Amino acid sequence: MPAQHASPPPAPTISPSWHSALEEFQADLLRRAVAVKTRHAYAIDSSQFAAWATHAGLEPGSIDVRALRRYAAGLSERGHAPSTIARKLAALRGLFRAQVELGVREENPAELVSSPKKPQHLPRVLRPDEVAELLDRIPVTTPLELRDRALFELAYASGLRAEELVSLDLESIDFDAETVRVEGKGGKTRVVPAGEPALRAIERYLARGRPALDLDSGRSLFLSKSGRRLGTSDVRRRLRTWARQAAAHAPALAEAHPHALRHSFATHLLEGGADLRAIQELLGHATISTTQVYTRVESARLRSAYASAHPRA
Repeated sequence: MPAQHASPPPAPTISPSWHSALEEFQADLLRRAVAVKTRHAYAIDSSQFAAWATHAGLEPGSIDVRALRRYAAGLSERGHAPSTIARKLAALRGLFRAQVELGVREENPAELVSSPKKPQHLPRVLRPDEVAELLDRIPVTTPLELRDRALFELAYASGLRAEELVSLDLESIDFDAETVRVEGKGGKTRVVPAGEPALRAIERYLARGRPALDLDSGRSLFLSKSGRRLGTSDVRRRLRTWARQAAAHAPALAEAHPHALRHSFATHLLEGGADLRAIQELLGHATISTTQVYTRVESARLRSAYASAHPRA
């Protein structure tokens, strides 16, 4: 008897008015140049709410604060994390904002529903000597070693996300101005400084490493061993390799990841006296509140130093 394959679960039923609202929401996100990953997540979140509302007999124009709170409470009861519920509510705020702007309704009920507080996790920050231990132990002999040294020197020197690093082209680096032009989240472009060690590492890579990897004369700055544009998973994997080797001398490096270099970049700037607004601009944060996490990192470090050093702490 042939094996029985379970049929996929039926797609949730969504009313025609909700279909229209969801399409209008996606069009609004496109107009705002919202990142693809965010649009995808918001599409799932808003579709799930539309299915719930359709099942409850609620159309877009009849959703009020009570309905939204009931929905959020249901998510919590089903075990969703506060961060997940917060993201879903953010999607609904965007959904109803689009409805207000289109004149379909007068107010945004999701604005009156507060998101659950997310637990505060301070980012992992490496000390300057730990960063130096990691970078200085990457050899500069083979094409891949030259590439990796340039890649991670630049990650720390300019505080770039992994996605930003792999999107760089040859024209992104301005050696005369000592800057790098970065395509950030939401298609926003910024120009950030790059330190001399990073620029020297990139020059070495372009002279002795990249020509051996460039199989099709592409414009990507960082190439894989097969000549294609490097991916974010490649960045994570290569950093993990070098970090574990360096961990013999600096154990904190054992679990280092690309974002740890970005966090360290911001924290070391703050420790050196840089203005928080300047750090926000360098990191490409849309709001200062995102950058303020680094003041909490610095505050935690100072409290720890006080507790260990003051005789009456």
